[in-house]
Amino acid sequence: MSTGTISNGLAGVIAGRTGISTVGKEAKGLTYRGYSLEALAEKASFEEVAYLLLYGQLPTSAQLSKYREQLRSWHRLPEKLKLVLEALPGNSHPMDVMRTGCSALGCLEPETNRDQQRDIANRLLALFPSILLYWYQFHHRGARIDTGTAEDSIAGHFLKLLYGTVPEAISRRALDVSLTLYAEHEFAASTFAARVTASTASDFYSAITTAIGTLRGFLHGGANEAAMALIDRFTDPDEAERGIMAALARKEKIMGFGHRIYKSADPRSAIIKRWCQQLAGQTSDTRLLPIAERIEAVMRREKGLFPNLDFYIAPAYRFLGIPVELYTPIFVCSRVVGWSAHIMEQRADNKLIRPMAEYIGPETRDFIPIDQRR
Repeated sequence: MSTGTISNGLAGVIAGRTGISTVGKEAKGLTYRGYSLEALAEKASFEEVAYLLLYGQLPTSAQLSKYREQLRSWHRLPEKLKLVLEALPGNSHPMDVMRTGCSALGCLEPETNRDQQRDIANRLLALFPSILLYWYQFHHRGARIDTGTAEDSIAGHFLKLLYGTVPEAISRRALDVSLTLYAEHEFAASTFAARVTASTASDFYSAITTAIGTLRGFLHGGANEAAMALIDRFTDPDEAERGIMAALARKEKIMGFGHRIYKSADPRSAIIKRWCQQLAGQTSDTRLLPIAERIEAVMRREKGLFPNLDFYIAPAYRFLGIPVELYTPIFVCSRVVGWSAHIMEQRADNKLIRPMAEYIGPETRDFIPIDQRR
């Protein structure tokens, strides 16, 4: 009989300490290393946020310039990794492509000592958009694209590989802000999974691969894709209201609403909603945003639920011309910095993560020889 406290899903359990972020702390809100997310999303670039998470402080102008140049120099894929991506089926799940690309890079550029860990984190940050879009363009357009763009931001690099042309400033900045919003979220399932792997003294790539595999599950990642599918079902706000009411009557889960940690609002949602509104105006949208806003109103009125980050990020990505199947992989392109920061933090003061379980199976039984079993 277990003497520990039982919590299915570890809900409410403090499983460790971190100096990387606060989540769901009403007095502090959502912060990255002490900086409010609202301030970072408004005033900082994603590269500044990545540097903050990986190095512990915001960069100076000179440090940021050097950091951007380092990331830009690492955009090109190794030739052998291109062959791996070309060999994958064109109908592969894009998250499987990200997972396989990370694992393959771990074979091509293995971690041989801990001094490499920050460079590996930055290498993955620079390469993940290249991995995803090289595979996507090869299998959807038959093009072997050059992933060595001149873009000095991860957002610009991603959009350049997707569009084939230099992205507009508003598109680059909107995606940049979304990357900041996705970058870190304390002990989310994928982050905790990465820390579990790191706690076994495994290599950096294995821990990141673990995180990607965890994010692939629709209960953690994929809510943005599901939210887009929901919004796309309706032609106008009135139809959306009728559809949501009918779904609630059937007790269906409406993806993109509520959060296990936040109780009154997801602080990231208001930020991306404002960008969604800007992009809607830029594209003269008269359908998607009104439908999304009506769904939000119905969910607040009927269930007291608020939209989480994934709900408004879905139409925002649609306005940016990003295919729906790439939404969750963008999460990877951003959260890799949060995962990496947690892996390094786990390694710095490591103890094997090994919780207990309460046994609920049969009592001790005598073994019966096979010829006596009935």
